[in-house]
Amino acid sequence: MTTTTARTGRPPAVRVHRRDRRDWKGWAFIAPFMIVFALMIIAPLVYALYLSFFQEKLIGGNAFVGLDNYAQVLQDPKFWEPFGRVALFFVVQVPIMLALSLTAALALDSARLHGAAFFRIALFLPYAVPGVVAALIWGFIYGDQFGLAGSFNDLVGAQILEPFSSQAVLASIGNIVTWEFMGYNMLIFYAALRVVPGEIYEAAEIDGAGQFRTVFSIKIPALRGALVIATIFSVIGSFQLFNEPNLLKNLAPNVITSNFTPNMYAYNLSFAGQQFNLAATVAIIMGVITAVIAYVVQVRGSRQENS
Repeated sequence: MTTTTARTGRPPAVRVHRRDRRDWKGWAFIAPFMIVFALMIIAPLVYALYLSFFQEKLIGGNAFVGLDNYAQVLQDPKFWEPFGRVALFFVVQVPIMLALSLTAALALDSARLHGAAFFRIALFLPYAVPGVVAALIWGFIYGDQFGLAGSFNDLVGAQILEPFSSQAVLASIGNIVTWEFMGYNMLIFYAALRVVPGEIYEAAEIDGAGQFRTVFSIKIPALRGALVIATIFSVIGSFQLFNEPNLLKNLAPNVITSNFTPNMYAYNLSFAGQQFNLAATVAIIMGVITAVIAYVVQVRGSRQENS
């Protein structure tokens, strides 16, 4: 009996079953996240952008004004004054906080610190305290009439500690933020140090490298990626500063005004002045500035990490 292959000289055709339907299982898994992301992130951004191009008129209602709101905000000293304040806050507070977090992470990773697990939890614990509660706690400590600062001033018989003075209030808020987020950044650095291969430390020890040489030649270079991430988070947090000064405003109304930070300025425009369009414009401008600064930090950090 002659086979088909023998008669034709060609192998039998192989049927290829093509999928007529696209597999949607992967999309089904991420659909809950995408829905929440679209409703809670994308939709508010689009609506804020829409509001920034309109202005409520006494005659004509909500009228399209183009970039007039942006020009008005960018020419307003009430915007640039708080912006300069949070920029100063970022330049001073963030390096101090990250330096303290880095020092704590290096100490915990050195294996020379007794009770490392206790100190790790103790340093991280303030991050578990809600920001509102932290501001209230420190507000009581800072009170020069009823708090710890006031008790110290009564003890020495002079007004030495004045955390709510115009010269010290920004530093006082910076202390609260450092207390809140130092442990969080410490944990980022500590986690990055734990993944450094032990063979590198053994090789450094064989080469005669001491503790300081190991820190500056191995540990800190290994933390470049973590430092970039922590800095980006700090950029976002600094330019979004709101909770701490807004809660402390009642304790120092003459120093912490309604436009102490850009977010407080936008909040006051929206809820006190009913100027929702200008408030949306401030939010968009601050979002763009924050994104640009965070991008610059990321690019510079990536270049240093790859060099």
